Formats: sequence, structure tokens, C-alpha cells
Amino acid sequence: MPVVRKIQYEIGQEDEGRRIRHVLRRKGYSRQNMIELKKTPGCVLLNGQPAYFPEKVQAGQVLTILIKEEKSSDIFPVGLDFGILYEDEDILVVNKPAGMPTHPSAKNTDNTLANALAFYYSLQDRPFVFRCCNRLDRDTSGVTVVAKHHVSASILSDMSIRHEVCREYNAIVKGCVFPACGRIDIPLGRKPGSIIERMVDLENGERAVTHYRTEKCCGDYTLLSLNLETGRTHQIRIHLKAIGYPLIGDYLYNPDMEQISRQALHARRLSFRHPISGKTMSFEAPIPEDMEKVLQAGSQEKS
Repeated sequence: MPVVRKIQYEIGQEDEGRRIRHVLRRKGYSRQNMIELKKTPGCVLLNGQPAYFPEKVQAGQVLTILIKEEKSSDIFPVGLDFGILYEDEDILVVNKPAGMPTHPSAKNTDNTLANALAFYYSLQDRPFVFRCCNRLDRDTSGVTVVAKHHVSASILSDMSIRHEVCREYNAIVKGCVFPACGRIDIPLGRKPGSIIERMVDLENGERAVTHYRTEKCCGDYTLLSLNLETGRTHQIRIHLKAIGYPLIGDYLYNPDMEQISRQALHARRLSFRHPISGKTMSFEAPIPEDMEKVLQAGSQEKS
């Protein structure tokens, strides 16, 4: 079983006398992470010697975690284009193109980001388990982060639940948005009879909060910047429609395809603490060409 990551921690005074399991919990390891480590002997070392979770540590010792992986996801590798913004031993940050689903499904078995990454990993002859930490809709472009092993995946997931992952989107709507900035706090729920669509549900919906501000008006179109407090399915799409400025090109909620063939939504920036090092990181993907053309067309019409 190959080692996919070797992580070392030097024990400081703050952890003197703690048990290994408590040290790892403070680092963000989940109970499931430790269950996975237990399955393979020799994955936990203290000063280079095999150790067990109940053991206590002393300041100055070195705790080593070996993350091993043998099985790969049952995803067919396909050589598809996608942009890598950053990569290290723990995470992979990519710029997903519009029109590419994130996960395989019954109708999308060989055209997804997962297929592309399976191919990328196969070129490196390393096991591949798809662990995407912020799923984007098929037609939404932009920044998404993929965890390379179960520890980084678990820590990023917990950070997302605690709203410690900041996501900023760009959207294009028709008309000049008024007021130019604001906060949308409208609960959302499933639309009866549909497994895909969502709707405003004031009685039984889950709370959803979106902050928006105008970046620029280009003729009949407005480029918005949006930050999410919550991450409900189709949140931006329904919230903007609810305030009277739906996304252009949104085939589900506003099939206005005059200027663009997909929803004009782009995940521009993603910021978070690195799951292992704790370093603050921020990644950005520029507005794609199809959205830029809409803004240019709007500016030309205005002039």
C-alpha cells in the first residue's frame, strides 16, 4: 500500500502530556481519519517508532503520520482540459471550465472533472480517490479545491461547515441592479415534483444568505460580486431571481440565451486556511471569455 503523504509535527509545549489522539484532534483530524489510520499498522510514528493513539507525547518529540492509499475511485480516466491553479501534497486547486460537470452521473460518465483528474493521476501512477470540497454546477466556471487524501478532505469539510471557506462569485444579470449592494436572506427548499430545482420557501426552507455588490454596469448588463454565508443548492441563481435580477443564460430559472449559452456565473475567488500547514491561501480565476464578451457587448451598445 503506497504512502501518498507523510506529515510530521514537532510537539510543542502546548501539547506536553497529551495523548496522540488529542494532539491529532487539535490538528483537525476527525475520528474517521483516525479509524482509517488504525486500519494499517505503522501509520503513526513517534520519533520514528510505531506508536498508538493512547500514548502521551512530550515536547520536542516528532509525531509522523503516514497516509496510505491503495484503492482508487471507480472513475474512468479521460484526458480533458482543465486549469491547475495550485498543487501540493495535500490539495489541488483547479479552474473548472463551464460545461464540465464536477461528479459523474448516469448521463455524464466520461466528461466530468472527476474523469479529468483520474487521467491526471494515472499519468503519475498514483491512486485516485475523488474528493472535491466545493462542488460547482456543470455550467458554473471557476475555482474549486480537491483534497488529495482523506485527512485534508475531512479538515476542509469541517472548515466549510464552520463557514471558514470564503467563496466569491461573479454573476451577470440584465438591467442595472438597485440597490447597488445588499444582503439577501431568503430561505430555500426543493421545488415539489423536481429532484433538481429549488425555490423560495418561506415556511419550510433552509436559511440562505447572499451578499452582493455591483462591480460595474455595462449597458443593459450588470456584473455583480457575490459572497455566500451559506451554500445551498442553486442559492445564487434563486436569490438573484427573487430580487428581480436573474442570471442571464440560466436554463432552469431564466432561459435568456440571447448573449450567452450558459448561466453567467463564475467562482472567481476561493480563500481558506491550508488544511495541514494552516497558512492562509487565496486563489483567483479571471472572468472567462464568454462572460467578458457579454460585458463588452453591453458597453458597445451603451456607447
